[in-house]
Amino acid sequence: MKKSIFVLSGLALLITVYSFVRPFVAAEEATFIPPSVQRSGNADSGYRYLSAGDYVKGGLPYSVFIKAMGKDTTNYLKREGYNAKVSHEYTVITAPNGEELVAPNCMQCHAQVLDGQLYIGMGNTFIDFSDPKLVSRERIKLLENVLKITAPRKYRASKDFLEVTRTIAPYLTTKVKGVNAADRLAAVLAAHRDPQSFAWSSKPLMELPEEVIPSDVPAWWLLKKKNGMFYNGFGRGDFGRFLMASNLLTVNDTAESRGVDNRINDVLAYIYTLQPPKYPKAIDTKLAAAGQQLFTANCARCHGTYGAAASYPNLLIPGGIIQTDSFLYSANYQNPQFVNWFNSSWFARGDHPARLVPYSGYIAPPLDGVWVTAPYLHNGSVPNLEALLNSRIRPTYWQRNFDNPQYDYANPGWPYIAHDQPGDNTVYNTTLNGYGNKGHYFGDAFTDKERKAVMEYLKTL
Repeated sequence: MKKSIFVLSGLALLITVYSFVRPFVAAEEATFIPPSVQRSGNADSGYRYLSAGDYVKGGLPYSVFIKAMGKDTTNYLKREGYNAKVSHEYTVITAPNGEELVAPNCMQCHAQVLDGQLYIGMGNTFIDFSDPKLVSRERIKLLENVLKITAPRKYRASKDFLEVTRTIAPYLTTKVKGVNAADRLAAVLAAHRDPQSFAWSSKPLMELPEEVIPSDVPAWWLLKKKNGMFYNGFGRGDFGRFLMASNLLTVNDTAESRGVDNRINDVLAYIYTLQPPKYPKAIDTKLAAAGQQLFTANCARCHGTYGAAASYPNLLIPGGIIQTDSFLYSANYQNPQFVNWFNSSWFARGDHPARLVPYSGYIAPPLDGVWVTAPYLHNGSVPNLEALLNSRIRPTYWQRNFDNPQYDYANPGWPYIAHDQPGDNTVYNTTLNGYGNKGHYFGDAFTDKERKAVMEYLKTL
């Protein structure tokens, strides 16, 4: 993937200056995302399926997993049996031959522990795709060989999962810990699946770009307000079809996918019940009231209003206006084979079809619970709320504590150490392709006092 080069540097400078003197977006500059009909379902059934269902059909043998990882003692989900002994990020399922397998579940990315409490629907900002040694072809191959000899039944039960994992693992490495490779995972799985039958191919059927473009994981509780999924709003139609994409890890055919599809509407119903956590500290109500007025006048046209008269406009903001890192949305145009795959696949057919509609920009998201969703921007490149609203103080290289994370409630976000040069995989490097922290300059127009007031108001959402 090639990064764009501005030949007309004078025009580029003019655009940058323009963003500071006219910081807010007019409605006519944005694109409205129309709503799509969504299926209804049973939220309680959806929770049970999400936390203990077999929507991912394969995994590692339970005995092997426990030997490698140990038994989990937290049991945040209050599950029973085998599931009580594994982390909330995994589910124990039964293979057709009766063997117990440990499968990854949606909460690997869509749940996070904060101050000793699990928040389902919060993006996991501690996930690590940056160490290629964690899941390597060599390790998986060694495990396969050992199981073939010592536990052939367990090998047969986990064979498909091991093969898929061995194939896709080398393509998922990010440059930094804490960012997600979800878009890359979807593209790699699509490249190895027939779009109509979902039959697995050991060799890619499409060309894969070299770069892994990172993303932060948006909070699930925002979905009830949105007409389009993902940061660029290009997930249209039935949301359930996108929620079940993890099924591509181990599905054998579309008959299995139909089984998941028949229950995924319940999962969506459960997601629609999720609410953001309330800010747990004291709020300066007078300051927050002043911040609400500033927010309503300057931010609500894109991000919506909150409270009794809440509304959300569902607007896509062009890249030339938002000016945040463009690699994520540009990939849809530079590598259209993946969009074409989805739009010609089983997901786009039947009574509840979905489709991808690319756009050169990003959605202005709802801000419910924004105080607890750091780091900010679509790639997690900004460590706290103050830096989101003041681009002048954003660090180029910054490092947060992954071993003993302590959230900053006063200035919502992650405490960090700024560096003057790149470091290891725990140092976020905003000079890398896809990791940029530029753009969203709208808060720069506020005074420090106004910015503090807006931040206090955002704690109330």
